[in-house]
Amino acid sequence: MKKYIVYIGILGIGLLFGWILFGNSSKEKTTHNHDAVSETNKMWTCSMHPQIMQPEAGDCPICGMDLIPAATSADGLNADEFKLTENAMALANIQTSVVGNIVNKNVTTTLSGKIAENEETNKIQTSYFSGRIERLYINSTGEKVQKGQLLATIYSPELFATQQELITTASLKDTQPELYNAVRNKLKLLKVSESQIAKIEETGKVTQNFPVYATVSGTVSQKLVAQGETVKEGQPLLKISNLHTVWANFDVYENQMNQFKKGQDILITTNANKSTEIKGKVAFIDPILNQNTRTLKLRVVLNNKEQLLKPGMFVKGAITNLNSNSKQTFIIPASAVLWTGKRSVVYVQTNPEEPIFELQEITLGNKIGDNYEILEGLKNGDEIVTNGTFTVDAAAQLQGKKSMMNKEGRKTMTGHEDHLGMEETASAKNESYTNINKRIKVSNDFQDQLKMVFEEYIHLKDAFVKGNSNTGIEISRNLISKLSNVDMKLLQDKEVHKHWMSIEKEIKASATLISKTTNLKEQRNHFKQLSYDLTNAIEVFGINEKVYHQFCPMADSNKGAYWLSKEEKVINPYFGDAMLTCGEIKQIIE
Repeated sequence: MKKYIVYIGILGIGLLFGWILFGNSSKEKTTHNHDAVSETNKMWTCSMHPQIMQPEAGDCPICGMDLIPAATSADGLNADEFKLTENAMALANIQTSVVGNIVNKNVTTTLSGKIAENEETNKIQTSYFSGRIERLYINSTGEKVQKGQLLATIYSPELFATQQELITTASLKDTQPELYNAVRNKLKLLKVSESQIAKIEETGKVTQNFPVYATVSGTVSQKLVAQGETVKEGQPLLKISNLHTVWANFDVYENQMNQFKKGQDILITTNANKSTEIKGKVAFIDPILNQNTRTLKLRVVLNNKEQLLKPGMFVKGAITNLNSNSKQTFIIPASAVLWTGKRSVVYVQTNPEEPIFELQEITLGNKIGDNYEILEGLKNGDEIVTNGTFTVDAAAQLQGKKSMMNKEGRKTMTGHEDHLGMEETASAKNESYTNINKRIKVSNDFQDQLKMVFEEYIHLKDAFVKGNSNTGIEISRNLISKLSNVDMKLLQDKEVHKHWMSIEKEIKASATLISKTTNLKEQRNHFKQLSYDLTNAIEVFGINEKVYHQFCPMADSNKGAYWLSKEEKVINPYFGDAMLTCGEIKQIIE
């Protein structure tokens, strides 16, 4: 019996040791297999080319960079929400801002303008009799004159004859005083002074070349005649301006009219002395709108006794707009707003921890500087996209969510699939992507004029391909000239007109920055923004020509940059010979 008890004890001890030795090993093996399965299911992507998805680590087949683990898809999103990858956020430089309340807050608007002569103090020096200018003592504009200064001498047959009549009638003044007084009055009407008349009577001699004296003091702003020229009675000789006071004229856009009123304070700075602020008040607001520029003039009268303000100087004016509305008002950057002609929308980041977005329709109020007043659609604390808004909109279209031109939500190919971190089918990649769904119908004349701007853009692109900064300056100026020739009156719809003005302003700003620097790197950086703005214009209005939208992921310090081309072949304007063929076609705009 004891023998069996010993066997049973040995068996139990054996089982215990077996469990200790092999039980944990089995568990470790199971855990290891789980990790292996997880590792097997992981996908790898490229930070510069998020469209690349591979089941294992390695090199990017496009640029050769090391692949990184791909972000997993978000679950549990609302019907209209969509998510971008962190790579896409960084690549498109998407930035967000939190909306805050502005309650009766003073908002400053900056206006651009010029110094002009005070027309109320301008005087025209005229000829009071007809004749020939024998001598003109004013050689050029800008000369200062004093009241009573000799300006010119004029030979006048009429005045010569009248002087002779005075000498004849002077001897008859006792017997025929009416005739004598009539001749004297005739000379006075010709602006001959009492002392000059007395001298003629006393000497009995006729002055052949009669002097013309300045009737006011000031600066000659316009020379209207030349020496030897024949003039008529009342003909202007010189324009004399008193520059002790000048006007500062500012352009106010149509949608800004209600923000300003007579008597408002304004702080003015000049390019010549940006550190000095000149205080003034709004003296006049033109009641008539300029039909070509859709602006009106706001005028400020400035003291200029030291003659520091010169007519033609560019000035900036800062006006504080008093918001008298007692309810809360939101102000957001204009870059956050997408406009379709009928709707205004923004993209709200619904999750502060993740790049999850949703379209939100808004109601716009006044435009204040580079900002819009929001009447409806947002609340305090909302976080909205303020940079890269068009990229986010393209992502919404791709995922079939509500977007700027897709009110109901349906999947649309835009050609931006690659850099938004989204998959794309092989067949779709070979299609001609077009943003025709964004197109606003305009006249062929308007499209032809916009096409002229595009032609100058192509010349500018070619200059940057060759690395020629001086040529870039000249062409950017030509582009600005062609842009000014685009006739806004061809846009009959008020909202379309406003939209074009907004785009035109951005195109002009980028081209102007290119024209003001010889640094090729800076020029190419501004060219990136110019390409973005012109792409927007062509997508919205069209130019009746096929345009290739191309992209280089290495440009702008690996942030990536787009450009437009008339040909399918990639020729990179951001690197030139260094990486001439770096890039790919992302979109075809037709």
